[in-house]
Amino acid sequence: MSAPRHKPFAKFGVGAAPYNQLDKSLPPEQSLTRGVGENARVPAYTVNGDAVRHAKRLIDARQYVLRSRWQDVQPRAREQNAFLKTHSWEEYAVWHLGLTEGADEEAKARYAFVYGDFRRLHRMGLIACHYRAAEWRHKEIELAAHQLLQYLDRKSA
Repeated sequence: MSAPRHKPFAKFGVGAAPYNQLDKSLPPEQSLTRGVGENARVPAYTVNGDAVRHAKRLIDARQYVLRSRWQDVQPRAREQNAFLKTHSWEEYAVWHLGLTEGADEEAKARYAFVYGDFRRLHRMGLIACHYRAAEWRHKEIELAAHQLLQYLDRKSA
């Protein structure tokens, strides 16, 4: 009797779970189940210039964390809702490097690529923005995150 044949890439083959079900870190709006290849519907983003300026002000004021576990400190829905109860949409917006094209100004769906915890900028938050933007080919967001990382690294050296 022969041993069962190992299929190292079976999880990506026919009948496999969609990628977004395998990697729970993907945001719902970036789900690959919405389309494949050229039919994929990935949201379009523009760089939030106010957020870039806010991030630079935080860096200049030394309001940053250089080492953190981003998955532990990134704002979840509860923290976002609590922030919005006591702050304006404009104050919420400056914590997000991306603006979702076509989304309502006063909806959380409008704001993407959060880089801080609503108090301080997190270097790992910028790295997460850079990585996710690069992964989904949002070049302008990727470059903004990269430039902010370089700015932070120069200022914190």
